[in-house]
Amino acid sequence: MPVDITLSDHVATIVLNRPEAMNSADLEMREELYRVWDRLRTDEDIHVAIITGAGDKAFCTGSDLKKTMPPKESFAELSFGRNRPGTMLYGFGCDKPIICAINGYAVGGGMELALACDICIASDNARLGLTEARIGSIPGSGGLQRLPRTVGKSDAMRLLLTGDMITAHEALRMGILSEVVPREELMPAAQRLARRIADNAPLAVRAIKRQVVQG
Repeated sequence: MPVDITLSDHVATIVLNRPEAMNSADLEMREELYRVWDRLRTDEDIHVAIITGAGDKAFCTGSDLKKTMPPKESFAELSFGRNRPGTMLYGFGCDKPIICAINGYAVGGGMELALACDICIASDNARLGLTEARIGSIPGSGGLQRLPRTVGKSDAMRLLLTGDMITAHEALRMGILSEVVPREELMPAAQRLARRIADNAPLAVRAIKRQVVQG
């Protein structure tokens, strides 16, 4: 399966599972992610989720360019038509906290997925970037909006316009990450954080997140 999900003590762990392709998203992975996002919204036994990538090289490097063909539809049709847009984040979002554990590269759509999560931590070998300008494209899954709101205009424009990647410690300085840990400590740290959140009153946690997002 291109996406694995397990549930233990109200904490769901979601693993992007295409390590041979740096966990890049092909059509099969995107369709599976749509089902996962729906489960996060509807499964009342899930109080907190962790998203990470299989292996130690990459969290996610965005769309699998070897399997991604240019869309036939116009931008308006992709955005507002009946068909699902070709983005991992279609249907993403719920009141339950989502922690992103970034192991290795988070590039393009992978970084956009990280920015959409509520809390991001990373291993010390992580590299992050929205590199679409280098291939004649633009971030199309909310990165253009979320990055400036996270790091401020100047840092966001520098990253977006150069397409440069940054280290985990630079991302920590900018406020993209809340913690950087050694690679072997990444999932234990994410699980400890998820456990602390899951131990709180679930409806209060969801209400807090909803009010922050709506505000």
